[in-house]
Amino acid sequence: MAFGRLRARAAPKPIGEINMTPLIDVMLVLLVIFMVAAPLMASQGLRLELPDSAATAPAGAAPEPLVVALDPDGTLYLGGEAVTAERLSALLAAAARQRPDAEVQLHADRSAPYGEVAALIGRVRQAGLHRVAFATAPAAR
Repeated sequence: MAFGRLRARAAPKPIGEINMTPLIDVMLVLLVIFMVAAPLMASQGLRLELPDSAATAPAGAAPEPLVVALDPDGTLYLGGEAVTAERLSALLAAAARQRPDAEVQLHADRSAPYGEVAALIGRVRQAGLHRVAFATAPAAR
């Protein structure tokens, strides 16, 4: 029997590139975790059983809003009555002193210049009223 030497293998060459498969697997696992966890974090809420009270106002008993209108010509109206810009500021300031949380409904014509609408909003806010609602017409079907 002849015993011989085994041939020595050459040392394996180092791999010069990153194996992307484990990185992709980790990223997919993280993606699944976030997809499952995100809706759970957003849907947390505080469930309360509030006491009944006869002192609460009915749903339809909201205070009457102040209606300010602006027509295409730039004429200002408060409650249907034409007013000047200075008079409007004075009336809005008086209303703000009476009811600081009063809502102002702004009825601006579609063709009214944007600058005048922005100036009107600034005038309302300067008077001390910060609840401004924009009135729109229902969309035609």
